[in-house]
Amino acid sequence: MALGSHMKVAFGSSWKQVLCEGKLMEGNVDPGSPAVLIISTSALRSLELLRGVRSLTKECHAAKLFSKHMKVEEQVDMLKNRVNIASGTPSRVKKLIDIEALGLSRLKMIVLDMHADVKGYSLFTLPQVRDEFWDLYKDFFHQRLLEGHLRICLYGPTPNADSKEFTGKKKSS
Repeated sequence: MALGSHMKVAFGSSWKQVLCEGKLMEGNVDPGSPAVLIISTSALRSLELLRGVRSLTKECHAAKLFSKHMKVEEQVDMLKNRVNIASGTPSRVKKLIDIEALGLSRLKMIVLDMHADVKGYSLFTLPQVRDEFWDLYKDFFHQRLLEGHLRICLYGPTPNADSKEFTGKKKSS
């Protein structure tokens, strides 16, 4: 099932209004505050995941929040509009929150990309990215999760019981 299909299920009957509507709606929808935030290890993975939600972002483009070929200033300008879905790396997401360009007032779901790269590293095991993610989580997401205002979705292959999926190393045969 594509990521977009999972989003529709997660948001139920209101998915279209929450994820597709492009108008800012004064007083209802804060600019630069997505309903869904996808966090991955790299710009390439962010783009790949955005392709999975393309059916939901035709009317309202998704925000790309990573440093590769994108300046912070460009992203700040883009975040002055309505954003329903954003995808990026932990360091850039944190930076945009810190400078108050990326808002969290509408955030209902965080999708964590669990896909391992060619070396076997994932969001939780790639050393620098892992540390940046946990800083981001502790500072901005943990309390909201405990209060029931935020859901976390792990997206990617499901590891086998004997898999070394979360160790950052390939399983030797």
